[in-house]
Parts: sequence; structure tokens; C-alpha cells
Amino acid sequence: MEALFTVDALISFLTLTLLEVVLGIDNVIFITIVAAKLPADQRKKAQNNGLLIALVLRVALLFAISWVIGLKEDLLTLFGHGFSGRDLILLGGGLFLLYSTTKEIHHKLEGDPDEIPGAGKSAEKGHLTFGNALVQIALLNIIFSFDSVLTAVGLVKEIPIMIAAVVASTFIMIAFAGKIGDFVNNHPSIKILALSFLLMIGTLLVAEAFHYEIPKGYAYFAMAFSFLVELLNMKLDKKTKPVH
Repeated sequence: MEALFTVDALISFLTLTLLEVVLGIDNVIFITIVAAKLPADQRKKAQNNGLLIALVLRVALLFAISWVIGLKEDLLTLFGHGFSGRDLILLGGGLFLLYSTTKEIHHKLEGDPDEIPGAGKSAEKGHLTFGNALVQIALLNIIFSFDSVLTAVGLVKEIPIMIAAVVASTFIMIAFAGKIGDFVNNHPSIKILALSFLLMIGTLLVAEAFHYEIPKGYAYFAMAFSFLVELLNMKLDKKTKPVH
């Protein structure tokens, strides 16, 4: 127990908390995009509940750490390539991200038939319900939780420190999720950029499922650089109203 209150433990906690927040940004973006489909009075509740679902899943996986590590063993072999349980989960999650994000980009740019007068569909049909939003959030949180848990396992040996860092990072994201959501929803270009980030993350997950290790530092640099360029564009064109 004394080992949990040392300088090394504190450094491990702070480092892991920071990394969990970084890894959780894509989660916040996805939750924000899903929540944006709900009525305005339900969005904040969906965001907070989504992050709490992520917290519960990650803590549960930390307690089942031996099971998570066991998923690295091959369960089946296809065309000479072995797939572990973790690989199959990453592959499914990556394909789900690619499909759902491409569909969302199409919806944002091509429009929704429900919003076109005389399209022959009721205005209510096709709208996401609060329950469906939570199901989508929960399913993808399972995928994001694996990266989070495996990062924790790679950095820290004590489960209490892992849990403390995951809890702290979740409440930090809850505190700022609303501001992130409002910013993304008020700037369509940021929303498309965020969706592009999710496409990149989906591709990374698929590549990782096939054991192609692409350093995530490249992805994070590309996302940070693109975001910086867009912020500069917004500042230069601040007199221009966003296209909706």
C-alpha cells in the first residue's frame, strides 16, 4: 500500500491520466457527433452518460486484466494470418468506425431526405433516440476501452493507480465535453475534420488488427497539425459565416 503514495506512483498517475485524456479525445468526438443527433435538451445528458459508460467499461476491463492480456493469443487463422480475440475486436471496431463515419459524412454533405420537403418520409422517422445513442456509444466505447486499458497495463503495474487515472481522466473529459461539443457543432468544418480523424483512427484499428503497427505519434501529429491549420483559417476568415 505504501508504494501507492510514493513520488514514482504520483508520476505514473499523472502521466497515465494525461495519456488517458489524449486517448479519450477521439471518444469525446464520437460521443459529441452521436449526441448532436439528439434534441438539444438531451445532448449533455448523452455526453455525460456516454463518458460514464466508458469509465465503467474501462474499470471492468482493468479488473479483468488477465482476460484482456489473454486475448492476444490466436483464436483462428485465415490465409496464414492469425487473429486473436483482441485482433477481431479491433477489426470489427475499425470497420464499424469506417462505415459509420463515411455514412455520417455523406449525411452532413449530401443532406437527409427527412429534411427535404415532399421527400415522402415523416419528419420523425430516422431520428436517433436517446436509447439508440447510448447503445452506439457503448459499442464503440468497448473498442476505445481496449486501447486505454492496454496503455495503462503498459505503463503501470498497480491496478489502483490505473483505476485512479482512468477515473480522473473521465471526469476531466466530462468537465470539458460540453464545450468541445458546442465548438464542434457550431463549426461545420471542425465537424468534418473530426469525422476525418475518426476515419484515420478506424484505419489504424484495422491495420493493428492485421499486426501492422503504425506509430500513433504520426496520427496524433497529423490530427494536431490539421486542427491548427483549421483554427488559423477560422481566425483569418472570422468575418465569414459558417456554411450549414
